Amino acid sequence: MTEESKEDSSDNKDTEEEEEKQVEEVTVSNTNRGKIPTIEEKKGEHEVIASEPKYRKTPTREDFKLEKVKHEVAVGEGEATETTHIKETNSDPKSNILATDEERTDGTSTARITNQACNYAKGKWVVDNHRPLYSGSQCKQWLASMWACRLMQRTDFAFESLRWQPKDCSMEEFEGSKFLRRMKNKTLAFVGDSLGRQQFQSMMCMISGGKERLDVLDVGPEFGFITPEGGARPGGWAYRFPETNTTVLYHWSSTLCDIEPLNITDPATEHAMHLDRPPAFLRQYLQKIDVLVMNTGHHWNRGKLNGNKWVMHVNGVPNTNRKLAALGNAKNFTIHSTVSWVNSQLPLHPGLKAFYRSLSPRHFVGGEWNTGGSCNNTTPMSIGKEVLQEESSDYSAGRAVKGTGVKLLDITALSHIRDEGHISRFSISASRGVQDCLHWCLPGVPDTWNEILFAMI
Repeated sequence: MTEESKEDSSDNKDTEEEEEKQVEEVTVSNTNRGKIPTIEEKKGEHEVIASEPKYRKTPTREDFKLEKVKHEVAVGEGEATETTHIKETNSDPKSNILATDEERTDGTSTARITNQACNYAKGKWVVDNHRPLYSGSQCKQWLASMWACRLMQRTDFAFESLRWQPKDCSMEEFEGSKFLRRMKNKTLAFVGDSLGRQQFQSMMCMISGGKERLDVLDVGPEFGFITPEGGARPGGWAYRFPETNTTVLYHWSSTLCDIEPLNITDPATEHAMHLDRPPAFLRQYLQKIDVLVMNTGHHWNRGKLNGNKWVMHVNGVPNTNRKLAALGNAKNFTIHSTVSWVNSQLPLHPGLKAFYRSLSPRHFVGGEWNTGGSCNNTTPMSIGKEVLQEESSDYSAGRAVKGTGVKLLDITALSHIRDEGHISRFSISASRGVQDCLHWCLPGVPDTWNEILFAMI
């Protein structure tokens, strides 16, 4: 059973596991309202699935020391320190901050060009009457209903009209056809947690314009994505746009490290959580990937580790380092380790572009998800504000990629001032009184993550 399937099927009463069931569970039926032809149906052939590779010790930075990352321990274990440097500006709706494209006085327009030297993390949110990029009520083929706020009881959708405007530079306009041409004969892979899955579904809707595409092929088996016996869903999804032979996939890896059962014959076995080893999926399929986007963050808590029976391992044996056992340190060590491994693989794959996406912020106010925490605001905090900081609010992510060929997809600060964009009290899967202030409405903020990614590609 895959890590994700095991987590979904667990009956553990831990509050963190309950959160997973209430705000993160997605089924295949939610994401595939229209039938998608598989490669088997197209070719009538049986697909041979490669098994996971045997253990090989993955290289890490020789000079990496735990003391270097202990100061990066996140607030509340597993969370980035959300220190967002912003500048208060004129919040008058008629001002340049919230002006439409036609009204702006900064000389920019909807016809924008890419600036390779641009720091896309700095800027402001502006109203754009050409948004959203797709319909949340029509993109049923790719978008899970639990994230499509147009299918919920929410009635305010002004958040869909905001566009991110980088400071002192322009950002290329996203077009599905342009993306496919740029990614001709290439594969884009998202590897991470449920926020990574949101970014994947957002990208599928952006490419297709939210329109049904029955010609798109389900190529999941080529990447080992099959529903295991007793599992709720496969370990990921992969789709191919035939006109350009472009593949977009998502693989579930909530902690971005390798997790394997200690006793494959025992369904209740503990699992080794190899902090110094990248996910087996990356070790097996990296050669097939042209653009890689990784993330982790919100699963680094005791509830998740205990509920899933994950036991930290380093160098193939249980961890005995007490400093490393602290979850903040373990998370930072894993991020550094996996980024370092990917960086070591770049010379072997010259065409590979690798990104680490920084942490997507939560916005619970007045408590946590199970203690009355809420995010009822419908007026964006972004009004009258600019993000001006030079470095990421996700310090662990910023330090992990520094000096490597892996680029930072920095979305933390710009997402931090968009608290009105969460699913909030409108979740169709949460228990009564429970709000989802972690995941985003789609269309919404994750679309901007993909726009920045498109510009950086």
